[in-house]
Amino acid sequence: MRNLTVLIPVLNEAKAIGKVLDEVLNVGVPRENIIVVDGGSSDGTVEIARSRNVEVIPQEGKGKALAIKTGLKHVSTPYVLVMDGDYTYPAKHIIDLYKKIMNEGHDLVIGSRRFHSPVQTRIYRIGNLFLTKLFNLLFGTGLTDILSGMYIAKTEKLREIMFEMPHFSVESEIVAHVASTTGRIAEIPINYRRRLGEKKLSVKHGIGIARDMIRLTWRYNPAFFIFILGSLLLIPGLLLGGWVAYHYFFVGIKYYVKGLVAIILTAAGFTSLLLAVMALYTKRIEMRMQKRMDEIEQLIEEYLNRKS
Repeated sequence: MRNLTVLIPVLNEAKAIGKVLDEVLNVGVPRENIIVVDGGSSDGTVEIARSRNVEVIPQEGKGKALAIKTGLKHVSTPYVLVMDGDYTYPAKHIIDLYKKIMNEGHDLVIGSRRFHSPVQTRIYRIGNLFLTKLFNLLFGTGLTDILSGMYIAKTEKLREIMFEMPHFSVESEIVAHVASTTGRIAEIPINYRRRLGEKKLSVKHGIGIARDMIRLTWRYNPAFFIFILGSLLLIPGLLLGGWVAYHYFFVGIKYYVKGLVAIILTAAGFTSLLLAVMALYTKRIEMRMQKRMDEIEQLIEEYLNRKS
């Protein structure tokens, strides 16, 4: 696995980082291809990581997104695998992810977690499912776990990302970028274990991730974002229309102006909804065309190489 760098962002993971690094080394990742990015740990995490003779670099700024951005500056291999340092992701899946991206030419391969009680609480699993469904709706994907903390990608593709989404929204930003540019994303099922150490993710972080997904929609598909906002006019239009209809049929009072306003709002909202669906499918067509163009470009390159 000389073409692969394993990038592990950490913050106070002294209970887990030693076991994580031992597992990564045992699956055959070269020691010099492991980078631990420390976000300012004060519990001995750095010392434990350095005792395994792997590279440990201080993070620039705060948050997981900037940890990955910092680590990418030190990556010299064509592929990079990101995994959390809390022991939740078994390192044995590194081999599976690496084979998948090497053999099939994807830009991003996500380790889709398989949750089992009592590893994760019901509210955590429901929240993850909701956020994944929301992402699929906004970006026209069909993924099962967009917030997984274990994934492998082409290094050049990750370097295209601006890493503007803070903290735990970085995974959704990475997936949104790849989905909106090439669409070459795949998943493989992986196991998920109970973390070692204090839990850092909470309900408020889930709300922030949902908010950031909407912000990402504005960046990567602004037409869909605008039209989906316009479709909200359906709500006051239908409510006002129902109120006018009730008074007309049951009270005998006719509200002509309010009825006209209700019709205009409903028509505008319904039209915006149709345009939002059209914008979503237009984006899908664009992604398919880009994928086809990349395949043609690759075939031409292979043909020219054979000729030469």
